[in-house]
Amino acid sequence: MRVTKFEHATLRLDANEKTLLIDPGAFTAPLHDLSALVGIVITHEHPDHWTPEHLDRILRAAPGTPIYAPAGVARAADGYEISIAAAGETIEINGFTLQFFGGTHEVIHSSLPAMENLGVLVNDELYYPGDSYAVPEGIEVDVLAAPLGAPWLKIGEAMDFVLAVAPRRAFGTHDMTLSVIGKKMHRERLQWAAEQGGGEFFLLEPGDKLDL
Repeated sequence: MRVTKFEHATLRLDANEKTLLIDPGAFTAPLHDLSALVGIVITHEHPDHWTPEHLDRILRAAPGTPIYAPAGVARAADGYEISIAAAGETIEINGFTLQFFGGTHEVIHSSLPAMENLGVLVNDELYYPGDSYAVPEGIEVDVLAAPLGAPWLKIGEAMDFVLAVAPRRAFGTHDMTLSVIGKKMHRERLQWAAEQGGGEFFLLEPGDKLDL
């Protein structure tokens, strides 16, 4: 399986000539070459993780592609056919196995309503937590897509999350809210955390790929 990092929180996974997309959101440029697309995962309803414009463009390229997301996304994405997923569920979709974890978005501020969020483990290899520090308990994670920056993210907590997951490999994502200097600094902190468990940290820019 191969993962391609795009701007901010969007990931593309390719395996056995099939494609899975995760979180095509507002900070991500239009995506192309989607003829093999078999599924879309949306971790939660914030626009930096999905937009109608992205979904419309994707579904024109790959009509009928199933979309998996928590119930909050189904309510927000009125007019789209969403298959509701929940923490603890495992879904098989055309060559991809999706296991869902967590269930709650990290708190941004007490004045904002609580929101659902799902972390997803794909093919027992790559784990992406969405906007959360949900640890997939009992799972040995090969590759972790670790959030680098967000209104809810404190770098010390992000480091503790990487320490808790202890992946074999990791790279940063969710990074468009950071300056160039800030991204470098946060990457260095997460690299340190990954190395404490014997893992390796990769510096992926939009369009870069990592073979799992």
